[in-house]
Amino acid sequence: MADMPMVASAVIGFGITAVLGIWLVPLLRKLKYGQTILDIGPSWHKHKQGIPTMGGIMLVGGIAAGIIAGLAIIEGSDTPLSQVDLMRVVMGILMAAAFGLIGFTDDYIKVAKKRNLGLTARQKLMGMFVVAGLYLLGLYVAGDTSTIVFVPFLGQWDFGLFYYPAAMLGIVFMVNVVNFNDGVDGLCSSVTFVVCMGVMALSALLHFSGMSMFAAAVAGGCLGFLVWNYNPAKIFMGDTGSFFLGGCVVAMGFGLGLPVYLGLLGIIYIIEGVSVMIQMMYFKATRRLTGTPKRLFKMTPIHHHYEMLGWSEGKIVAVFSAVQLLFCGLAVYAAMRL
Repeated sequence: MADMPMVASAVIGFGITAVLGIWLVPLLRKLKYGQTILDIGPSWHKHKQGIPTMGGIMLVGGIAAGIIAGLAIIEGSDTPLSQVDLMRVVMGILMAAAFGLIGFTDDYIKVAKKRNLGLTARQKLMGMFVVAGLYLLGLYVAGDTSTIVFVPFLGQWDFGLFYYPAAMLGIVFMVNVVNFNDGVDGLCSSVTFVVCMGVMALSALLHFSGMSMFAAAVAGGCLGFLVWNYNPAKIFMGDTGSFFLGGCVVAMGFGLGLPVYLGLLGIIYIIEGVSVMIQMMYFKATRRLTGTPKRLFKMTPIHHHYEMLGWSEGKIVAVFSAVQLLFCGLAVYAAMRL
């Protein structure tokens, strides 16, 4: 019975996400809400032009339903969540949904208003910082006031007043790098599924039933989305989905009380984001020093670099997921030493 919330959340998250695709994919095709493939992308991605985007709506619906169902089971049991743990779950899904709304607005402007760039970077960042601040405020009001963080293999660090600005920056950074991970059929869903497996293992180790259920719902939703997004994809999640999943990943890290562990649990996301930053800095530095800008990678985010080297999309998904699995195992090992 102890596993019932987790099982119910996973099954409902998977089922509703997958079933929503039966309705959403043809609807988006009818509305001509298709993906625009930019010329700067790999030339062989041109055949994806017009494939429906905004499929993240499926993820939001399925995962939210899974979490609500799991939460109802837990709260109706003999061992309901503490107030802090309950708010970590509730504030977590609300934060993820708010990030998803920012992504949805961006997607809608792109596909419905025919403006390829959607929201400006400043608009997105402003919205993200507001959401991150409200999330942290909600946790604080609920009683989650500790500024001590656990750093893998280094022990406890008290950030004091620096905790909240650092946490806000970390949340916005993580949501954005999860977004960078979405660029190959099935990649973001597969990597996030592995992340959820790591969170579920940590939740079992640390006895966080709320986060175990939360992670199960997200894992189920990712598998449900893969029904439609595996190569060749029939729908893309768009910023709606990648921002929402980024919020879910952040919620799981903070929900466990281990936000810094996202450095291990989300290593693939971070590598993707850092590759973009390194590419930009290298390009600008070589242009300034030599007058001829150069690129360190063939293309970023780095999954495109491997595409340019001849890797298939399936191979990229498999290798990136395997690397993520190794680092999730390392996170679990680090937590065992707390």
